[in-house]
Parts: sequence; structure tokens; C-alpha cells
Amino acid sequence: MSATQFAALARTTEPQTMLRRFLALDAAVTGVNGVAYLAASGPLGRLLDIDSGLLPALGVVLTVYAAGVAWLSSRRQPPVLPVRAVIEINLAWAVLSFVALAVWLSPSTAGAVWIPLQALTVAGFALAQYVALRALTASQDISD
Repeated sequence: MSATQFAALARTTEPQTMLRRFLALDAAVTGVNGVAYLAASGPLGRLLDIDSGLLPALGVVLTVYAAGVAWLSSRRQPPVLPVRAVIEINLAWAVLSFVALAVWLSPSTAGAVWIPLQALTVAGFALAQYVALRALTASQDISD
């Protein structure tokens, strides 16, 4: 996707607003996922055929991470270094999800669909955030 397509998706051509919106969306989706893992680890564990003990731990991590990303999205000018860390963490999560699926986990059919789906979603957030950050830094270079 081009920067123009991401701008349309974010409903703005302003790079800073675009970045903040993609961070906020990431925080919201990640937070909902984390809370679901915490609140419904038993039923979700059975549905996905994933150890229900793993889900609460992931829920805590995801909820704390979502809070940090939400804080970044609330900044008028999100700092570049933490935004880059979010992008890299998202990419690492996506890669590790596929590795876990191939090497470690033996999920149900629902889990075998859910794990790649959430990994691709997180990779999509990373891509959107990268494009927005790049547009932001390019616009700042022009104005300097």
C-alpha cells in the first residue's frame, strides 16, 4: 500500500495525526485482546486448544503493552524512538506467532486460524505505523 492509501485509511493526510490514529487503533485492538485473554482464558484456551495458563500471562503482557501504546498515541507528538520500538515489537510478535505455531503450539482449527490472523493484523499495524512515521519524519525534514 502507498502512503496515499494509508492516509485514506487513517482519514487524514496529516502524518502526525495518521501516526497517532494507527497507534490508537493498535492500542485498542491489543487491549481488547489482552483483556479477553485475562477474563476468558479458560474458554478461549479450550476453543483454541492452547494451554489456558499461557493466555493469562499473554493477557497481562498485552494489556500493559496496549496501555503504553495508548499513552504514545495520546501524545501530541509521539517520540520517534518509542514509536520505532512499537513497530519492532509488533514485527517480533508477528514473527514469533508463526514460529510458535510451527514449532511449539498444536492448536485446534480455530487456533490455527486465529494465530496467523492476529499475527498478520499486528504486522499490518507495524506497516501502517512505519509508513506514518516515515511520512512524519519526511515532512519534518522538509520543514527544517
